[in-house]
Amino acid sequence: MEIKPIQFDDGSLKSYEALFAQCFPPSAKFGVNALRWLYTANPAGNAVGFDAWEGDTLAAHYVCVPALISYEGQLRRMLLSLNTATHPAFQGKGLFTKLAQTTYESAANLGFEAIHGVANANSTPGFIRKLGFQLVQPLEARVGLGPLRVDRRLLAEGAQFQRSWPLDDLRWRCSNPVNIIRTRNRASYSQFFAPAKGQLLPAYAQLEDASLADGGAHQATASPARLFLGLYPKGACGYERYVEIPRKLRPSPLNFIFLPLQAKVAPLKAGAVHFSFLDFDAY
Repeated sequence: MEIKPIQFDDGSLKSYEALFAQCFPPSAKFGVNALRWLYTANPAGNAVGFDAWEGDTLAAHYVCVPALISYEGQLRRMLLSLNTATHPAFQGKGLFTKLAQTTYESAANLGFEAIHGVANANSTPGFIRKLGFQLVQPLEARVGLGPLRVDRRLLAEGAQFQRSWPLDDLRWRCSNPVNIIRTRNRASYSQFFAPAKGQLLPAYAQLEDASLADGGAHQATASPARLFLGLYPKGACGYERYVEIPRKLRPSPLNFIFLPLQAKVAPLKAGAVHFSFLDFDAY
């Protein structure tokens, strides 16, 4: 088995598309166009990851994508753990763990300071026990009406971790070829909607800066009913007009996980994270 860094040429992207097709139900998010957008067009940098090859067979693939994070008030380069797949003939051999460890070692050498991600109930134990991730807290999953009422002071004071969205990065995120993000500017904040196929409610995110959602070709129409999937620091959002989705009704409860790569990065505190669907690949 040979472990190699991921590649970005068309042939490699087609190999990844084929592997995903063998491992998961058909999805445009694993097509060549979507992978090219995710792996190479991100203004924060190209994806970081490794492949396992058995001769000419792609046995496993693991990728993280760069993200600019405000951590304890300072901008840091971190990685979001995302795509992973293992060929059915090679499952149960520890390839994901091997690729993840190799990726994190490489990322640390490249200067990235931490890995963060969202894990479902099945994958969370493996990230914690085998890879040393911290389980920070479960994501909120709520449905409601209208905007979120956010205390900007408590958000600024309480957010140990939140994604920073320079305008170019945000435009890239909103141009997801699988699901274009719609935007609206309000008086003092920006709204983002992801109307996923087959879902009655659009996913909703809100950033407390009206200059971010610059509209353009993807201006949203108002939708009063919305789904919030994410986190706010303790006390920063009361979720008025939003009710929690019971865990038994969620397809899979999601957990926010975190792994420092550098000694200067400490574990996160529960109740100190600002995170939304914009910050990972749910939509």
